[in-house]
Amino acid sequence: MFVLFEEEGSFKAGTVLADNDSSLQVENTRGKRVKLKRANVLLEFSGPAPAELLTRAEAAATELDTDFLWSVCSDEEFAFTEFAADYYGHTPDTVEAAAMLFSLHAAPMWFHRRGKGRFRKAPEDILHAAKAGIEKKRRQAEALERMCAELVARRLPAEFAGMVSQLLYRPDRNRTEAKALEAACIDTGFSAARLLLECGALSSSHDYHYNRFLFEQFPEGTDFPAFDPPVIPTGLPRAEVAAFSIDDATTTEIDDAFSVTPRPEGGWKIGIHIAAPALGFTRGSALDAIARRRLSTVYMPGNKITMLPGDVVAAFTLSAGSVCPAVSLYLDVRSDLTIVGHESRIECVPVVANLRHHDIEPVFDETTLTKGGPDFPWKKELTLLWEIATVLEAGRGKPSENAHQVDYTFSIDWGQNSPDGPGVVTIGRRLRGSPLDKLVAELMIFANATWGRLLDESGIPGLYRVQGGGKVRMATVAAPHEGLGVDCYAWSSSPLRRYADLVNQWQIAAVIFGSTPAFAPRSADLLEAMRDFELAYTEYLEFQRRIERYWCVRWLRQNNLCTAEAIVLRDNLVRLIGTPLVLKMPSLPPHLPGSKISLAITGSDLIDVEVGSRYLATLAEPGPETREEMEY
Repeated sequence: MFVLFEEEGSFKAGTVLADNDSSLQVENTRGKRVKLKRANVLLEFSGPAPAELLTRAEAAATELDTDFLWSVCSDEEFAFTEFAADYYGHTPDTVEAAAMLFSLHAAPMWFHRRGKGRFRKAPEDILHAAKAGIEKKRRQAEALERMCAELVARRLPAEFAGMVSQLLYRPDRNRTEAKALEAACIDTGFSAARLLLECGALSSSHDYHYNRFLFEQFPEGTDFPAFDPPVIPTGLPRAEVAAFSIDDATTTEIDDAFSVTPRPEGGWKIGIHIAAPALGFTRGSALDAIARRRLSTVYMPGNKITMLPGDVVAAFTLSAGSVCPAVSLYLDVRSDLTIVGHESRIECVPVVANLRHHDIEPVFDETTLTKGGPDFPWKKELTLLWEIATVLEAGRGKPSENAHQVDYTFSIDWGQNSPDGPGVVTIGRRLRGSPLDKLVAELMIFANATWGRLLDESGIPGLYRVQGGGKVRMATVAAPHEGLGVDCYAWSSSPLRRYADLVNQWQIAAVIFGSTPAFAPRSADLLEAMRDFELAYTEYLEFQRRIERYWCVRWLRQNNLCTAEAIVLRDNLVRLIGTPLVLKMPSLPPHLPGSKISLAITGSDLIDVEVGSRYLATLAEPGPETREEMEY
């Protein structure tokens, strides 16, 4: 006696060794003995042999048309033996019965199981939906295979149009396109970014990094939505001054300017003038929503994303030859440089010059201040402002900048191409702590501290920079900034570029005009704006550092450098001389910080923004000449 039974989801057959009424001892086709409940037996038969039955039944099952079986079977529940009898037109033999069982069991979409050896045909609508699902999966599998093959062949599939950023930066792994890209990366051994770059989805590696930032911070793009133009204030008094600004050559958002007016009785009236976009639109306006969304201008080599639309910036920037609305802080300075008073005003300020660093710094330096130097326009005014800045610095007890630190500037010529894509980079150096730096820094610190106190004494909240215990944070109430040595410090001098300054300008204007402030004390909206600004400002600065590192690697490749000189910072960290690029060098032997070494450039990667290097030799021990590089 033989039996056909189901075990662990598959059909098996075996020889009955012992019949114990409710259970059987069975030896299966592999010689294994099992104890089987009689209830689990599907067929009892005397021939053919178990192994032969399984082979013949499986072959016969493949000849049965599942769709036809579904169309001819009853809508009622049925046993497979009953259906086999109807189908074959006679009592089925063991092979025929087993073949029917195997066929029904293998088609769960057409036949639903209802117990041991019993089935029921699937309703037509359910079967139709299931078939559609199978067809969809089949098409998806074909599309996945085709897209993968195209990517491996370095062609971008048509389906990837408009999806590249999502596939790179936030892939939905349930999508066929993401699965195809992942499979192609496995086949080629490339990362997704590198493979899409090879396929032409990105014009250069720069696009990969820049587009990631846009995807994360500007998902709707960098175009400005519609807005009502700002209202240029009228009726403001005109200041009797000749103001001038001091900025680098690329600055278009000119927020601050200065004026020097001699007093008949001796001394001077020193003006600090800040562009006043807060007078052109109010909190809650469309322009406020734009600034609130962006929170700051984003700076990067060769480009920037402004906080405010270009037309708005042009209307309020302190450009030469214009008379601009401004918030002014006037210092009453005696001939001995003692500051005896100050006053805040809102007025229209004539701007007569926009001085640029590259023009002024070569003729206005320490030599000019100590030995006279050549004459040039604005020399007297700049010298006086520097002397006042020196007094202010001494009063704070803190140097405004370390004179040994170096700023690195990046100039991108987008009109030229390199093997790595559009743009040729030039890296320049500029020492901090120059007379111009001190002049601007000290007057801005004084203005921001003074206006911070004005808000605090008026009981009007603002956004303050606070430092205590070495940590810098933002707050809505005045508190000391230990690093600057001031009782409070409210960013107010860059309202065209930072939302915190724009908020503070609304609040300062309310104090000067005696009107209701835009943000009341303990305003939840002000707290939310402060948190959002701090997060965004941090993200923007981090992006600026990352993209500057990218351009440093581009600079290395552009100049085909195989060797370079570097300064040891600590452990295995070194900085390439002439750039802000910091590298990890595992091969570096122990060195004192400040040691000068030579190294070999062994490779670079513009996607991971990494440079491979190998130690070659020690060139010099730490000395004064390495101080600038150490203190960047």
